[in-house]
Amino acid sequence: MRVHHLNCGSLRRIPPLGEPLTAASASGEPVAAVCHCLLVETDTDGLVLVDTGLGTADLRHPERSLGADWVAYARPALDLEESALRQVVRLGYTPADVRHIVVTHLHRDHTGGLADFPHARVHVHPDEYRAVTDPTAPHHRHSLDRFMPAHRAHGPLLTPARVDGHTEWSGIPGVARPQGLGCDLLLVPLPGHSAGHAGVAVRDGDGRWLLHAGDAYMYHGEIEHTPPLSHPALDPVQHGAQTDGAARLATLELLRGLHHAPTEQVTVFSAHDPWEYARLAARPNRG
Repeated sequence: MRVHHLNCGSLRRIPPLGEPLTAASASGEPVAAVCHCLLVETDTDGLVLVDTGLGTADLRHPERSLGADWVAYARPALDLEESALRQVVRLGYTPADVRHIVVTHLHRDHTGGLADFPHARVHVHPDEYRAVTDPTAPHHRHSLDRFMPAHRAHGPLLTPARVDGHTEWSGIPGVARPQGLGCDLLLVPLPGHSAGHAGVAVRDGDGRWLLHAGDAYMYHGEIEHTPPLSHPALDPVQHGAQTDGAARLATLELLRGLHHAPTEQVTVFSAHDPWEYARLAARPNRG
């Protein structure tokens, strides 16, 4: 499989915390946070989009689609060329080639592009699916409030992935397999941020595993540094959104172990860290 790293929505600028000077932060000045998405070219399932960032309707009518308070805080760049739709077309495909979308969770900055691919099947972890479809589920109202009405007005084809109790990934139990997908892609439970938050594990063109950890953490220092280093500009976002703080911290420890494990061949990254995105987007893309 061939994996493209896409930024589907630049957000407010955040200062570096001692990062080495790179193309992403050549002057040490603040850098725009990103909406890090993946476009996966498969042999059997067409194109698979992992998260969707901000969609074209969000970028044209941000306050109506995303909410005025969120726009005022997140300060999106509102660049239509960053939408997944425009980037898919620039790569030589049509929107109809995106047959599947796999989302880490259903918050607004991850679901904005759903309406741009209304025919695609949208795969979510079963706990996230239940949280937005079952009024008796824990965190139902919280989850539905964050899954914006504009992003679900077209009736997205939400499909809960199937959990196989015997399936593990890198020692993590309870992974879910998206229905109807034959490629090597799994939803890995990473609870705490949302009711059914999950990472998406997929193999890249070199055969290595990538783990898109969504919003399980927001700054690379949280998993790379000892002791963990969070970002003060992103901490309020994380703490304000989480549904279970203890579960989120346990997930963070799991990801730290995965990142530092000497035998694991896994690259872990999050949804909004611009320095992680710059490193991965600069890698040669092999199919």
